[in-house]
Amino acid sequence: MAKSLKLLGIGLELTIAILIARPAWCLPPPEDLPEEVLRTEIIIEARSPLDGKPMSPAEYAQLQDAIAQRSIPPGLDPQIRELIFLLQLSDLFRTILPF
Repeated sequence: MAKSLKLLGIGLELTIAILIARPAWCLPPPEDLPEEVLRTEIIIEARSPLDGKPMSPAEYAQLQDAIAQRSIPPGLDPQIRELIFLLQLSDLFRTILPF
Protein backbone atom coordinates (compact mmCIF):
# COMPACT_ATOMS: atom_id res chain seq x y z
CA MET A 1 0.00 0.00 0.00
CA ALA A 2 2.78 2.43 0.94
CA LYS A 3 4.62 1.61 -2.28
CA SER A 4 1.58 2.37 -4.42
CA LEU A 5 1.01 5.68 -2.58
CA LYS A 6 4.63 6.63 -3.16
CA LEU A 7 4.32 5.86 -6.89
CA LEU A 8 1.05 7.79 -7.02
CA GLY A 9 2.72 10.78 -5.37
CA ILE A 10 5.63 10.70 -7.82
CA GLY A 11 3.26 10.39 -10.77
CA LEU A 12 1.17 13.28 -9.49
CA GLU A 13 4.26 15.47 -9.04
CA LEU A 14 5.45 14.67 -12.58
CA THR A 15 2.02 15.44 -14.01
CA ILE A 16 1.91 18.80 -12.23
CA ALA A 17 5.45 19.63 -13.37
CA ILE A 18 4.55 18.84 -16.98
CA LEU A 19 1.27 20.78 -16.92
CA ILE A 20 2.68 23.96 -15.35
CA ALA A 21 4.04 26.16 -18.12
CA ARG A 22 7.64 27.20 -17.54
CA PRO A 23 9.53 29.76 -19.62
CA ALA A 24 11.97 28.30 -22.09
CA TRP A 25 15.51 28.88 -20.89
CA CYS A 26 17.13 28.21 -24.25
CA LEU A 27 15.54 31.20 -26.00
CA PRO A 28 17.55 34.42 -26.30
CA PRO A 29 16.48 37.44 -24.28
CA PRO A 30 13.72 39.54 -25.92
CA GLU A 31 15.99 42.59 -26.30
CA ASP A 32 18.48 40.56 -28.39
CA LEU A 33 18.14 41.35 -32.10
CA PRO A 34 17.84 38.42 -34.53
CA GLU A 35 20.76 37.76 -36.87
CA GLU A 36 18.58 38.47 -39.90
CA VAL A 37 17.99 42.02 -38.68
CA LEU A 38 21.66 42.54 -37.88
CA ARG A 39 22.67 41.46 -41.40
CA THR A 40 20.56 44.20 -42.95
CA GLU A 41 22.06 46.98 -40.83
CA ILE A 42 24.37 49.39 -42.61
CA ILE A 43 27.63 49.86 -40.74
CA ILE A 44 28.52 53.55 -40.75
CA GLU A 45 31.60 53.42 -38.53
CA ALA A 46 34.85 51.75 -39.46
CA ARG A 47 38.19 50.96 -37.88
CA SER A 48 41.56 51.28 -39.50
CA PRO A 49 43.07 47.90 -40.43
CA LEU A 50 46.50 49.35 -39.65
CA ASP A 51 46.08 50.62 -36.10
CA GLY A 52 42.44 49.99 -35.15
CA LYS A 53 41.50 53.65 -34.69
CA PRO A 54 37.93 54.73 -35.55
CA MET A 55 37.50 56.23 -39.04
CA SER A 56 34.73 57.73 -41.11
CA PRO A 57 33.51 55.71 -44.12
CA ALA A 58 35.19 58.17 -46.52
CA GLU A 59 38.55 57.87 -44.75
CA TYR A 60 38.19 54.08 -44.73
CA ALA A 61 37.51 54.02 -48.49
CA GLN A 62 40.55 56.24 -49.13
CA LEU A 63 42.75 53.99 -47.00
CA GLN A 64 41.49 50.87 -48.81
CA ASP A 65 42.30 52.50 -52.17
CA ALA A 66 45.77 53.47 -50.96
CA ILE A 67 46.45 49.92 -49.76
CA ALA A 68 45.19 48.45 -53.05
CA GLN A 69 47.44 50.77 -55.10
CA ARG A 70 50.65 49.81 -53.29
CA SER A 71 53.13 48.43 -55.76
CA ILE A 72 55.21 46.66 -53.11
CA PRO A 73 53.42 44.39 -50.65
CA PRO A 74 54.29 45.04 -47.01
CA GLY A 75 57.44 43.19 -45.99
CA LEU A 76 57.78 40.73 -43.18
CA ASP A 77 60.57 40.77 -40.63
CA PRO A 78 63.17 38.07 -41.48
CA GLN A 79 63.01 36.68 -37.92
CA ILE A 80 59.25 36.24 -38.20
CA ARG A 81 59.68 34.62 -41.62
CA GLU A 82 62.19 32.17 -40.12
CA LEU A 83 59.87 31.42 -37.19
CA ILE A 84 56.99 30.67 -39.57
CA PHE A 85 59.24 28.36 -41.59
CA LEU A 86 60.34 26.51 -38.43
CA LEU A 87 56.71 26.13 -37.29
CA GLN A 88 55.73 24.71 -40.67
CA LEU A 89 58.73 22.35 -40.54
CA SER A 90 57.73 21.26 -37.02
CA ASP A 91 54.17 20.61 -38.22
CA LEU A 92 55.54 18.46 -41.06
CA PHE A 93 57.64 16.42 -38.64
CA ARG A 94 54.64 15.88 -36.36
CA THR A 95 52.68 14.56 -39.32
CA ILE A 96 55.42 12.10 -40.28
CA LEU A 97 56.53 11.11 -36.77
CA PRO A 98 53.53 10.55 -34.49
CA PHE A 99 55.46 10.63 -31.18
